[in-house]
Parts: sequence; structure tokens; C-alpha cells
Amino acid sequence: MTKLLDDLAGHYRAIINGLGEDTNREGLQDTPMRAAKAMQFLTHGYQQDLDDLVNNAVFESAMDEMVVVQDIELYSMCEHHILPFIGKCHIAYMPQGRVLGLSKFARIVDMYARRLQIQENLTREIAEAVESVTNAKGVAVVIEAQHMCMMMRGVEKQNSKMKTSMMLGQFRTSQATRAEFLNLISNNR
Repeated sequence: MTKLLDDLAGHYRAIINGLGEDTNREGLQDTPMRAAKAMQFLTHGYQQDLDDLVNNAVFESAMDEMVVVQDIELYSMCEHHILPFIGKCHIAYMPQGRVLGLSKFARIVDMYARRLQIQENLTREIAEAVESVTNAKGVAVVIEAQHMCMMMRGVEKQNSKMKTSMMLGQFRTSQATRAEFLNLISNNR
């Protein structure tokens, strides 16, 4: 076990004890370490690097029309309350002589989602990452998610959903391109 994991487990033990629970009772004895391992997994995006993740999976292609990857599920943690937000990410790009391997879109989403985040920044980070690795003429990202910090605490609104978008290049400058993307992702609902 790493020192970091032991330290995290110690902090979880203090939190659980601080709530008035007994971490020595049977059901909680291993909880601090389980929680530490879970948190380490849920935030493993900090240990990832975009270049290593893409691993040269950008390929020459004559494709120059819109490519859309829709409904990439995402799981992230709100940086304000450390509670989950869960949703879907839709990505489009206009290739410019090179295309990105399909699975890399999901990996990019996961890398940024597996950090303490706010949805607005996550949307921007994904769009900028796709743009930087593809050199695309345009990139669009839409995320729609439900936030446990709004559902489980505070205003407790169970059916609320947040939608964010980031449009770069042709998706920002061309209303027709933007409309085509938004139409494509809304048709299958």
C-alpha cells in the first residue's frame, strides 16, 4: 500500500469518526481503505496525460465532413461538494486531413471527468483537447448531466439536468455547422 492511500484512509477514518460513527464496528472496519481506493479510482484522471492517452492514434484521412460521437457516458465529481455528477457527452469535429481513433474520444472524456470538476470547465477541457490532438477545423462538445449536489442536498431537485456546450472553430463561426451538430445529437432522443 502506498503512503498516499494510507493517508487518504486515515482522513476517511477521521471523517467517519467525526460524524459520530465507530470505525471499529464490523461494517465500518474496512470502509476507510475502501473509500480511499474508490476516491483514488474516481480521480485517476490526475495521473493521465493527453499525449500518452492518445498514443499516436491520429490517422490520415480525406474525411472533411462532420464526425459525431454521441452519448459517451461520463462520471465525475463536483469540486464544490465532492459529490458525483453523471451524464452524457456528445463530441463533433471537422477533420482537416487527420481523424482520431474512435475509442480515444471516450478516453479523453474519462481523463478530464475523473478529476474534481465543474461541468462548465469539463466541457471546455474536452473540446480543447480534441482540437489540440486533431488540429480540426472545428470542435463541438455538449454535456448533459445530473448533479447529486443538487439532487441529494440543497434544493433537492430530482429531475434537474444541466447542459453545457463549447463550440470552437467552424462550430463557433458557422451557424449552419452548429445547427447541423445540434440537430444530429437531438434526433435520437
